[in-house]
Amino acid sequence: MMAVGTAAFSACAPSGTEEGADANGLVLLPGFSSRVIARAGEKVAGTGFDFRGFPDGASTFVDHEIAGGWYLVVNHEIPGAGGVSSIRFGPDATITDAFSICDGTTLNCAGGATPWGTWLTCEEYDLGRVQECDPTGRRGAVQRWALGAFAHEAAAVAPDGRVYLTEDRPDGGFYRFTPDQPSDLSSGLLEVACGEVAPAAVVWKSVPDPSSSTTLARRQLPDMIEFDGGEGIDVLDRSLLFTTKGDRRIWRYDLDTSTVDVHYQASPQGEGVMDAVDNVWVDDASSNVFVAEDGGNMELVMLRPDRSVVAVARVAGQDFSEITGPCFSPDGQRLYFSSQRAPVGVFNSPFGMTYEVTGPWDELLGRR
Repeated sequence: MMAVGTAAFSACAPSGTEEGADANGLVLLPGFSSRVIARAGEKVAGTGFDFRGFPDGASTFVDHEIAGGWYLVVNHEIPGAGGVSSIRFGPDATITDAFSICDGTTLNCAGGATPWGTWLTCEEYDLGRVQECDPTGRRGAVQRWALGAFAHEAAAVAPDGRVYLTEDRPDGGFYRFTPDQPSDLSSGLLEVACGEVAPAAVVWKSVPDPSSSTTLARRQLPDMIEFDGGEGIDVLDRSLLFTTKGDRRIWRYDLDTSTVDVHYQASPQGEGVMDAVDNVWVDDASSNVFVAEDGGNMELVMLRPDRSVVAVARVAGQDFSEITGPCFSPDGQRLYFSSQRAPVGVFNSPFGMTYEVTGPWDELLGRR
């Protein structure tokens, strides 16, 4: 087996070709393999649950009842339907159950896991809301009105106890929510980043009408900093990393200095390893950042701490789709992501597919 590393991957990561794709249509590093976890419109293997289409943001959660088990939670960005699915895995990675944990929503795009073990699912439309979900499905989803009504994309709970949120609009805001009580999102203060055009110090100002009853949240304060299509967000040490697809940037907000600056500028489309940005996931054990591409050459790219980039997977023949929901199993050995509009079924309808990739991740990521 070829040694795992940047040089090893470059041999199998050329863009625009299906050469080297495995049986599931993925181009992977030597030593890595894949399986399909779920296909839209089909029952999840070993269960009676029909997996919904357009899979998007995702995360995993420890199963506290079965040692070594976990849940994979997946959003569905379906207009007028949406929802969130949860897939349960045993300690040997066998799927043991699958079910819905959120219904009656629409356009569930990305979201974020909380330190207290719940999933925040975000609706992406101008009056979208955030629902807090229990991965086990034992408690019903709760709408968190206090987090505001806007085109929610993703959320992350930072070390300061606040929830930071992105907005997927060309003139979108960067928000933060301070709960009145720790870990309780039922009430609190919603603010939006204001001030000079980044890079600059952020001035946090209260959103006058978080419900957007008469004016959209992003248009209530004239000095709000506009971000061009906010996408994924995650925590990296004492900072937040979030992406904007319009200008292909990864931004870094420093919690200690309250400043925001460009952390990484992706290449123009077709001119580099990372030429589009969307969902992000930070590997805490190594500080590597996984960035999903929306379109482009459909690669899942890893941004290393030294800001070099390496493509770790490519979905072949699906340039009309986008990669969504990168995350690892709690033990860090299984990578999950979806192709949101992968062709499935006898008519090859573009409804989505969720994958799992295994291999020598500790070596590739240089985990501590």
